[in-house]
Amino acid sequence: MYIQTKYHGEVEIQNNEILTFEKGIPGFPDEKKFTLLPLPDMSSVSIMQSVETAGLAFVIADPYSFFEKYDFTLDENTIEQLDIKSDADVSAFVILTVHDPFEKSTANLQAPIVVNVKTNSAKQVILNNENYQTKHPLFGQLAKG
Repeated sequence: MYIQTKYHGEVEIQNNEILTFEKGIPGFPDEKKFTLLPLPDMSSVSIMQSVETAGLAFVIADPYSFFEKYDFTLDENTIEQLDIKSDADVSAFVILTVHDPFEKSTANLQAPIVVNVKTNSAKQVILNNENYQTKHPLFGQLAKG
């Protein structure tokens, strides 16, 4: 299927590349289908593009590329909802707020995107961890460096 995107123009995606957020994501309850699109020259950063709304896309990153010690535990409800059987089923991403220059960008460590890589079911999880902020500097005290 072909979709219109915010940053990549028209792209072709396969059904097995669609992440399904059963309840949408906070602030966008009706947006349930997204796909991940790579960014050239930035292997740890991608675009999470809405399949249905061309203008809705989030810059996301592999949190462990920036924060080696980033760690959280999923609640039983999330594990059940995403049908997670083992740690190998899980991939996590964080939404970035990109600034110019890129070194001033921030990551939302308090609400990671959790994906069951076997089923492509996904959920944005709100953590109750006061060590993580919604606008944590990518290149700050917890970051690799």
